[in-house]
Amino acid sequence: MNLHRLLAARAEAGRPVRVGLIGAGKFGSMFLAQARLVPGFHIMGLADLDPARARAALAATGWPAEQAEAGTFAAAFESGGTHITDDAEELIAADGLDVVIEATGHPRAGVRHARLCVSHGRHLVMVNVEADALCGPLLAREAEAAGLVYSLAYGDQPALICEMVDWARACGFPVTAAGKGTKYLPEYHGSTPDTVWGYYGLTPERATAGGMNPQMFNSFLDGTKSAIEMAAVANATGLTPPPDGLAFPPVGVDDLAQALRPAVEGGVLHGKGQVEVVSCLERDGGAVARDLRWGVYVVFEAPSDYAARCFSEYGLVTDETGRYTAMYKPFHLIGLELGISVASAALRGEATGAATGFRGDAVAVAKRDLAPGEMLDGEGGYTVWGRLMPAAGSLATAALPIGLAQGVKVTRAVAKGQVLSAADVILDEADDGVRARLDMIAAFAKAAPQAAE
Repeated sequence: MNLHRLLAARAEAGRPVRVGLIGAGKFGSMFLAQARLVPGFHIMGLADLDPARARAALAATGWPAEQAEAGTFAAAFESGGTHITDDAEELIAADGLDVVIEATGHPRAGVRHARLCVSHGRHLVMVNVEADALCGPLLAREAEAAGLVYSLAYGDQPALICEMVDWARACGFPVTAAGKGTKYLPEYHGSTPDTVWGYYGLTPERATAGGMNPQMFNSFLDGTKSAIEMAAVANATGLTPPPDGLAFPPVGVDDLAQALRPAVEGGVLHGKGQVEVVSCLERDGGAVARDLRWGVYVVFEAPSDYAARCFSEYGLVTDETGRYTAMYKPFHLIGLELGISVASAALRGEATGAATGFRGDAVAVAKRDLAPGEMLDGEGGYTVWGRLMPAAGSLATAALPIGLAQGVKVTRAVAKGQVLSAADVILDEADDGVRARLDMIAAFAKAAPQAAE
């Protein structure tokens, strides 16, 4: 509640929080749009493989042209300007930098940047949830050991879910379920970049005109992004993944408490304390009433008859027993809210969500029969989709994480619907992502899964 005051004090003292942003895409641009309006922030550096895109992002979000004229990071530090580079490591190493935002969306790059932040003593806000799903538990542990903050990104759904879970627990309410909403039908698991726009009700021409990337949008549709994000939430909160993967039940906000309770009590959950994603579509394709497509939720339980009576007295929507209820946030503002994580890391030394154990994994499942010699094309592509899996099961079967399922060759036939294993592909152990994943397996294999406190 005091972040604005703390930022204002830093601005008044002439000691703004100096921020480096890696990745000038949509999420990064949304952050830039708000960061220039917040006293106490100085965007000291911006790294993107295409420096022209970085300059365009600053211009599109209202920054004055002279902001990007700082010739070096030292000049940017002194002048309050922003130095633009195509070298992320140069940005991370820049003297005076406080917080790095990793917004590339590429899991291997995210892992490399996270470990560089530890080497150079920088707090990290990991927008790149793909990297977090790949080996966030390891990255968070390494940052903590170095006295640094590793944080999920506020404004993105995982961090908002973590906040709601923390709120419920801090109030003394046992959490039954937490998650988000999305658009889902079972057939979407087979969607490819060629079919995605039809499911969204768009023509390819309209999508292209809007600058929409079909593979990225397909990752939201085919279930991969949901698996990645719920793995991050499970690892940060201690909530468990469903043993058979996300079920995507069609549930509106008024039915959250009734539906998202254990099956033995009439709900759809395998058990209490679970992550789940709800669909805005009925299985026949009809719309769910008062859906939560853009939002997040937490379902919690009254720990006493007195608390249950208070639920009723204050108008909460409950299940038929009156003991389960839900809170939800219908929307999220993505990068427009990201400053909360940056300020929290720099001024409080706190993450807005971070892995505390290895409990959930997002693994690669074949979208069609795969033959030896084929190349996997990763998240949202033609060959695989990501499914949520308990970490213990993933480790036991050496499942291939979706974050490593891009640009690798298949070595043996894999049937449609089968979870790929690491033995089904050729992995380069010199690769940053592969090496970090192996380090995480070594660190967490005996401990997974860890129970919530």
